[in-house]
Amino acid sequence: MKELVSQIKAEYEAFAANADAQVEKGNKAAGARARKAALNLMKLMKEFRKVSVEASK
Repeated sequence: MKELVSQIKAEYEAFAANADAQVEKGNKAAGARARKAALNLMKLMKEFRKVSVEASK
């Protein structure tokens, strides 16, 4: 579970950096990277929910 949380944190940091680059500098490639990171975050969050529910049983 700790590894999953660290993966979520790393993916969020990548998303935040790329989203800022797109918004502030108009970097279109950073926008694509931010969207990819958002999809990965969604997958990781679903996995976290699954693991968390199992751990609480």
